[in-house]
Amino acid sequence: MCLSLSIHGAEKRLQIHQRRSVASHPESRRLPVVRHSSLPPGRRSIKMEASSSGITNGKTKVFHPEGGVDLQGYQLDMQILPDGPKSDVDFSEILNAIQEMAKDVNILFDELEAVNSPCKDDDSLLHPGNLTSTSDDASRLEAGGETMPERNKSNGLYFRDGKCRIDYILVYRKSNPQTEKREVFERNIRAEGLHMEKESSIINSDIIFVKLHAPWEVLGRYAEQMNVRMPFRRKIYYLPRRYKFMSRIDKQISSFRRWLPKKPMRLDKETLPDLEENDCYTAPFSQQRIHHFIIHNKDTFFNNATRSRIVHHILQRIKYEEGKNKIGLNRLLTNGSYEAAFPLHEGGYRSKNSIRTHGAENHRHLLYECWASWGVWYKYQPLDLVRRYFGEKIGLYFAWLGWYTGMLFPAAFIGLFVFLYGVITLDHCQVSKEVCQATDIIMCPVCDKYCPFMRLSDSCVYAKVTHLFDNGATVFFAVFMAVWATVFLEFWKRRRAVIAYDWDLIDWEEEEEEIRPQFEAKYSKKERMNPISGKPEPYQAFADKCSRLVVSASGIFFMICVVIAAVFGIVIYRVVTVSTFAAFKWALIRNNSQVATTGTAVCINFCIIMLLNVLYEKVALLLTNLEQPRTESEWENSFTLKMFLFQFVNLNSSTFYIAFFLGRFTGHPGAYLRLINRWRLEECHPSGCLIDLCMQMGIIMVLKQTWNNFMELGYPLIQNWWTRRKVRQEHGPERKISFPQWEKDYNLQPMNAYGLFDEYLEMILQFGFTTIFVAAFPLAPLLALLNNIIEIRLDAYKFVTQWRRPLASRAKDIGIWYGILEGIGILSVITNAFVIAITSDFIPRLVYAYKYGPCAGQGEAGQKCMVGYVNASLSVFRISDFENRSEPESDGSEFSGTPLKYCRYRDYRDPPHSLVPYGYTLQFWHVLAARLAFIIVFEHLVFCIKHLISYLIPDLPKDLRDRMRREKYLIQEMMYEAELERLQKERKERKKNGKAHHNEWP
Repeated sequence: MCLSLSIHGAEKRLQIHQRRSVASHPESRRLPVVRHSSLPPGRRSIKMEASSSGITNGKTKVFHPEGGVDLQGYQLDMQILPDGPKSDVDFSEILNAIQEMAKDVNILFDELEAVNSPCKDDDSLLHPGNLTSTSDDASRLEAGGETMPERNKSNGLYFRDGKCRIDYILVYRKSNPQTEKREVFERNIRAEGLHMEKESSIINSDIIFVKLHAPWEVLGRYAEQMNVRMPFRRKIYYLPRRYKFMSRIDKQISSFRRWLPKKPMRLDKETLPDLEENDCYTAPFSQQRIHHFIIHNKDTFFNNATRSRIVHHILQRIKYEEGKNKIGLNRLLTNGSYEAAFPLHEGGYRSKNSIRTHGAENHRHLLYECWASWGVWYKYQPLDLVRRYFGEKIGLYFAWLGWYTGMLFPAAFIGLFVFLYGVITLDHCQVSKEVCQATDIIMCPVCDKYCPFMRLSDSCVYAKVTHLFDNGATVFFAVFMAVWATVFLEFWKRRRAVIAYDWDLIDWEEEEEEIRPQFEAKYSKKERMNPISGKPEPYQAFADKCSRLVVSASGIFFMICVVIAAVFGIVIYRVVTVSTFAAFKWALIRNNSQVATTGTAVCINFCIIMLLNVLYEKVALLLTNLEQPRTESEWENSFTLKMFLFQFVNLNSSTFYIAFFLGRFTGHPGAYLRLINRWRLEECHPSGCLIDLCMQMGIIMVLKQTWNNFMELGYPLIQNWWTRRKVRQEHGPERKISFPQWEKDYNLQPMNAYGLFDEYLEMILQFGFTTIFVAAFPLAPLLALLNNIIEIRLDAYKFVTQWRRPLASRAKDIGIWYGILEGIGILSVITNAFVIAITSDFIPRLVYAYKYGPCAGQGEAGQKCMVGYVNASLSVFRISDFENRSEPESDGSEFSGTPLKYCRYRDYRDPPHSLVPYGYTLQFWHVLAARLAFIIVFEHLVFCIKHLISYLIPDLPKDLRDRMRREKYLIQEMMYEAELERLQKERKERKKNGKAHHNEWP
């Protein structure tokens, strides 16, 4: 029999199981749970796991999990070897021995629950799923004669000795001429106390991997300098007093919930014990007060992400040449001294064994199974695990993306309701009925010469489709989406505050940023004193800065003109093509020339958008570097603003044209306005311009989201597959090569040079599509929701499996993107007001119902009041008044057997026999006044609602504010008690030693 004890601070229960060697007993079995009366009850258990060790002559051996002894970390692995095959273990003696040892390392068992508890950043939480599997793994190691260091050697995460964990990887080529700089840099790395080991690549001996490890002393010293917050006490929550009546109600509700299915979207923490997180109070790490912190194991006290961040911090401050500016890893990466630098993934993301039975192999495997796998697409994201593995900045991105996706559910539901309302009321729509029954109304041609006359009833299908999007619920939906955008942003601020509290970001402030090397090289001759650090630094003159900003702004204006020129080209294409399609041989295209023109124009516009995006990225990069920003954050904000402006204008310019300009300035038959006095401007379809706007938004949105998803996942997959294929070709397809982890990660794709920029930009542009023209396309939120459900898992899969592990970095919020979101929310109110007033027929119908229809003066506006609306919205034109170049080839005799004398067109104009032929009617001015009034009332009403909501919703939830106040109070009490205890202990020791001392507090 063998027994192993692992004592963790917050674990209050002892689990014991018995195991023999694999040779005699291949299966393991559990012994009953034993509770000790001196330990307080708690949630988590102390695991006592078997391993071949024991107690000899009454003495207990204590080993570190990797071969060392760790008393200060409170991690005790007691290994007991009995003399015979079986022996009885006196658990009271074991516990007494543990308590005696605990006194030497300041473990107070009477305060175990309050002081020592595992926290969310402790990597020791990553145990397999059950004790049996752990025992089996240990048995396999024993049977194969493999010790822990030997296993560490094989997994590629440690140095060759199997004891020092790799915290960072540098990669260079031996053929690179920057040898002297690297040697100086690496010599200074050793001088900082970092351990280093080099190893050449398996597939290319020219590639050298430099493995770095930070020992405990270095981690502690720099963690204190960086103010890394570490856990020192478990959080205590006080539940409000419950009354008997409320308790009975809760019992009834609980009994009812038993019949309901459990929350399917929540992760199963019982099946995946690694997801169980405990909240801990944290404080900036201090080596002088190290006894205050919860240290179970020094090797796992700082998690891997924090260790890599500390090592990267050190590398950024190491010199590689003499000179004040010859410092930092980034400069060596820029000049090519090193080819790559990255932290390691924590092993593979797949396992032969099920995570439910054997547990997770590592954090990467855990993230893959409960986050990046397609099987959990409907579950919440494990944001704490994402933050623990990738850092707060990436964690905040996924938190925002998840919040945005969740908020899309009500918007998508209401948008779908508006669409279904249009479907249900389609048969009762008086306007659609009149259009479909108007077989005797002949419409004028929509283009010169080749376009024929057409019956109004031929556009029956388009009239019905228009009603699906433009119905009585459209205005309500536009107001709802404007309010939704405000609620989304306000509640995100509250959500961000909660996340910042949980992740200890409330009091975190960014460090003083380093100056960009390019800025230093450009302005190194002129210096001035930094008011914060008091050190001299390069200085950019105000005149130089202004001149560069003017040139940059001119470049932005020029690129916007390029976008307008591209839209102008699309307009010419539409004008020319509509006549071509009208004379097409195929009847399907000839009869639907306008729809064919719109569809092909949208596809061509999409191709132009994608091509210009590539150009814009290079131009934005050039202009940003021309401005010479001082720090990296200034560079990032400037580049982000330019790229968003370019891509937003590029993506939405044609949509703005269709929404607000198409068919508005065409003139009328006989006096058409022409482009360059040659091409007649395009008219709207007889059923309205909204159908064109719907097609534009639907096609662009679907194509762009599909393309983005392919580029995000398909491109890295193809690149990684090509790399593996080249390796197989070089070493033969039959030879199986076992790559170490650093080589596997090196063959993955690096994260984008701009970090999370592309991910944020894609979602922000989608947010614009979802809100700006949502009145014309109520299904946009639904499409965005479906895309985002896929997007979350695509991004997760990409981060976990296809990209190198990015450096964990901290951030308090989403940065400049929040301001851009607020700007889009304001713009959406204006655009939706104009879409409803100008693009849709909502206002003309309202004016007709109350002023000119059968119900005029009665205060009603039902479907019965819309009788005759279609005829009232069409004007009469005398065919003999056509211009020579506009006169159609057909005379319209195919409709009535005789040449047509009159045709109809969409406008409010007088008939040709009036005193002022084709002049505007009184109804036109009533409609125009109503449109302007609606825009003003709608905007002011919605903006008032938005500001009222912003005022009523506080940025911090009340319970969070109370928790923060109580935490501040408790931390002060804890620090006071800890300091008082330390002083009393020192005072007792001095008294015991008989040393004289002066009187001091307390």
